Amino acid sequence: MNPTIIPAQVADTVDREVGPRRPGAIYQNSTGAFEVLALVTDPQKAAQLLHRDSARWAVIVRDVLRADSEPYATGEVWTTEDRLVREAKPAPAYAPAA
Repeated sequence: MNPTIIPAQVADTVDREVGPRRPGAIYQNSTGAFEVLALVTDPQKAAQLLHRDSARWAVIVRDVLRADSEPYATGEVWTTEDRLVREAKPAPAYAPAA
């Protein structure tokens, strides 16, 4: 990591790149409509999912317009071409007991 970039700046950049894509959100663009199943912010796991050493995050999505759609990871940044259809589900305040 570049020593001149502090973690807060990295987090802000990742947040801007991901946009409103959190688990449960649905967004649409010219290639389809996608439900966000997971957001991976661990750079090592994101790099494995995207097969890219420089990945800092990944979003696992499923195309809701195709019945046979399989979940897949993407690293595409949020742009003005993307449109939020449904906001993400609120995160639970605590994890449910097992």
